[in-house]
Amino acid sequence: MSETPLTAAVPEAESLPAPQVPDKVSLDGLEERWNAAWTAEGTYAFDRTATREQVYSVDTPPPTVSGSLHVGHVFSYTHTDVVARYQRMRGKAVFYPMGWDDNGLPTERRVQNYFGVRCDPSLPYDPDFTPPHVGGEGKSIKAADQVPISRKNFVELCERLTAEDEQQFEALWRHLGLSVDWKHHYQTIGRDAQLVAQAAFLRNLARGEAYQAQAPGLWDVTFQTAVAQAELEARDYPGFYHKVAFHKNGDPGDVVHIETTRPELLPACVALIAHPDDERYQALFGTTVTSPVFGVELPVLAHPAAEMEKGAGIAMCCTFGDLTDVQWWRELQLPTRSVLGRDGRILRDTPDWLATDQARDTYAEMAGKTTFSARKVVVDALRASGDLDGEPTPTQRKTNFFEKGDKPLEIVTSRQWYIRNGGRPYTEANGRELRENLIARGQELDFHPDFMRVRYENWVNGLNSDWLVSRQRFFGVPIPVWYAVREDGEVDYDHVLTPDEAALPVDPSTDVPAGYTEDQRGAPGGFVGEVDIMDTWATSSLSPQIAGGWLRDPDLFERVYPMDLRPQGQDIIRTWLFSTVVRAHLEFGALPWKHAAISGWILDPDRKKMSKSKGNVVTPMGLLEEHGSDAVRYWAASARLGTDAAFEVGQMKIGRRLAIKILNASKFALTMGGDEPLALDPAAVTAPIDRAMLAGLSDVVETATAAFEAYDHTKALEVSETYFWTFCDDYLELVKDRAYNRDGTQPAAEAASARAALAIAVDTFLRLFAPVLPFATEEVWHWYRTGSVHQAAWPAAAPLRAAAAEGDPTLIGATGQALAALRKVKSEAKVSQRTTFARARLQLPVESVALVQQALGDLRAAGRVRGDLEILGVSGAEHAEVVEHQLDEPEPRR
Repeated sequence: MSETPLTAAVPEAESLPAPQVPDKVSLDGLEERWNAAWTAEGTYAFDRTATREQVYSVDTPPPTVSGSLHVGHVFSYTHTDVVARYQRMRGKAVFYPMGWDDNGLPTERRVQNYFGVRCDPSLPYDPDFTPPHVGGEGKSIKAADQVPISRKNFVELCERLTAEDEQQFEALWRHLGLSVDWKHHYQTIGRDAQLVAQAAFLRNLARGEAYQAQAPGLWDVTFQTAVAQAELEARDYPGFYHKVAFHKNGDPGDVVHIETTRPELLPACVALIAHPDDERYQALFGTTVTSPVFGVELPVLAHPAAEMEKGAGIAMCCTFGDLTDVQWWRELQLPTRSVLGRDGRILRDTPDWLATDQARDTYAEMAGKTTFSARKVVVDALRASGDLDGEPTPTQRKTNFFEKGDKPLEIVTSRQWYIRNGGRPYTEANGRELRENLIARGQELDFHPDFMRVRYENWVNGLNSDWLVSRQRFFGVPIPVWYAVREDGEVDYDHVLTPDEAALPVDPSTDVPAGYTEDQRGAPGGFVGEVDIMDTWATSSLSPQIAGGWLRDPDLFERVYPMDLRPQGQDIIRTWLFSTVVRAHLEFGALPWKHAAISGWILDPDRKKMSKSKGNVVTPMGLLEEHGSDAVRYWAASARLGTDAAFEVGQMKIGRRLAIKILNASKFALTMGGDEPLALDPAAVTAPIDRAMLAGLSDVVETATAAFEAYDHTKALEVSETYFWTFCDDYLELVKDRAYNRDGTQPAAEAASARAALAIAVDTFLRLFAPVLPFATEEVWHWYRTGSVHQAAWPAAAPLRAAAAEGDPTLIGATGQALAALRKVKSEAKVSQRTTFARARLQLPVESVALVQQALGDLRAAGRVRGDLEILGVSGAEHAEVVEHQLDEPEPRR
């Protein structure tokens, strides 16, 4: 992670003014107070003078601005912030920007519902348009009741609503305590993002990495847009198997049966396919059959992708029912007979290949219908012709959906833009296949946890198509090309017109290509603009370049790129992480960052992933206000990277208790000297138990530092928290009388040793906890120091170890057990802990005797032993036990 050394020289003794501690400490209001201070003081501002070696840069995930954040965002963004805060304390100039993913389908849907509108690009712009509805989710407004408006009006509403959402998101992030430099932020629809996305696309195009093709692709009929492979979600979908007879060699009496769930695609059938090793169909290969009802002669072919065990083992290939049909169509060079339109309905024009009256009449009855209604027409016709064997049988089948859609995807043929991503063979200039190079990039990247690497590799190896980047939507980055119009008025899509990079960003729907005028738009000999926009991932995949100022701020880009860290969720390795690697590889021939930190999912009480689509999310602001930001951050930081975590309020309560204890214990420890200056002097620490505590603390610092370097924030928190409670429950209780020295009976050096050790410990614990609990630690820091704990140096183990000399950390635990045994006697006797012992005999494990003897004075004082305290070592004893005692009379209650 960082090259900063893990050790440092013993610092000179510090003497600070007496701490100014409030009479009553509280977590309430800390978020508002310290956020205001951090903003005013520029605590998290990026140092533009730092060189690349001095910088730690974060490619922060830009959250989708389409409603509200949920607790899963708080979970994963806390993980990132903990790393950023740690690196800042390690002396790095941290570049930690924030982005807003405000283009694409989620924003459009929200605008439609929020304002009660829908986009109709054919309408003219209305500069005085006022939306019919403002606010809420607009769920009561049916799609048919949404007011149609121009594309420009629609985009303006998108920009208006995302600006409002971004303000709310920023307020929540600040309340959570993200140490973002808010001067560095971007929108994926903003001018800077459009410049980067369009320039990268044009460079891809110039190198042959971007291309357009008329090809079958996945299509969402609800959203009327093409869908990329990375956006698929397989779901169970109910259907029926239909056993249908095809006629061999045109003989009505000689049939072969297939089983299909899509009989409405019979008019699109181009072949029957069986496995080459299937003995049942060996005699059929190379012959033809005739389709029922539609009477089309079809070849019977062999292909290894046919499944012998599925249904009848032979299937119809239609253009197109599923992705296997596409594979067969492409590899067997079959004809295209499309019958399904972009609207999900059967095309209205009767196809030329249907020659019989029955075929044409049946198709005419299907034309214009949905696939569901067309299926009924075909099934009825099959029954009437006797080609349906038995009745349809119900089944559940896996069907592809758009991850944001609620209807199965169809496959339609359309012209789309693609960027090469290794899904199809492509040899790069270095002679290696692109897929091979992208696998190698994944091996160069440090994944945290490492097992997430296999998800990347499995995705790359499983790709079967290039990256489809064009979308038939309205709010997004325009694809920056035009097309020449021939003299006959036909658009020549092979004659692509591109802008100069200096002219970017452009909108082809309103801007004009060089050498043309606006009145030539759509005219013979003129041009037309591309109306499609880029897939949102085509912009988000360039987030490190956008945030880092590529093409806009070369000085900044040189200081922050390639970045150090990409933090993200595990479910978008296939989309965001992979696509960002693709763009960086194609443009720069290298990775865009060194490390990828992958967070797990948040699970609801039923152990299901929380997501907006499932309706089981928890909005975080209420949690932050109820428990405090430090408490919620503690819950998030308690989960390791890559590990799913349950949404657990109980863990937040533990975090709040820890934050309160930091306030109270620090107040207690820092005020032992009253109005005297606070001395953080390692040389003053002389008592064995004080040195033992610092020895244990040095081990904690060493372990926590190594854990942070390995991106294991959870281990760093665990070891720090565990020792902090030992410090509070054992050490602080043992030494408080000596540190207070109210009656002056303690030697001054002994009291000074305890006070210095306590001050050093508090100063160290605040730094250890600062990445996770920024508000409580900043509050305590300002009781006795100036500046911010978040700009202070991370603690080093070496000076603590030097101050500890030969201190043995086990002394704390052994003496703490002895004190617990003495206190147990009083608890069982139901007397106050202030009650004194006239005498006591304490039995210890034999190996603990020498340790406890070193702290006997503190043990006597903490245990209120007035008379003799006899220590006995017993071989084999497992714990401390008072075997004989005499208590004095308890003091009367006041």
